[in-house]
Amino acid sequence: MKYTVVLQKRVIKAMEKISEPDYSKLKAAMFSLTDNPRPHGYKKLKGRDGYRIRVGNYRIIYEIFDNILLVDVINLGHRKEIYE
Repeated sequence: MKYTVVLQKRVIKAMEKISEPDYSKLKAAMFSLTDNPRPHGYKKLKGRDGYRIRVGNYRIIYEIFDNILLVDVINLGHRKEIYE
């Protein structure tokens, strides 16, 4: 069962500002969600819908829609700024 990963516009803009090697790690982590949307270390967010995974100092916030096999990446940012 492969999920489809959809990136929101704000995620694409945030990715443009990130340099290597973090860029490659984040890209790989996002697209690995196609095989397993609940990887080791993922967490359910409190106070809002969605899940998060850690990639170094960055966090990827996403929602999972199991009924249509979709992972919607809604936000991406540095760990100090992402939860504000």
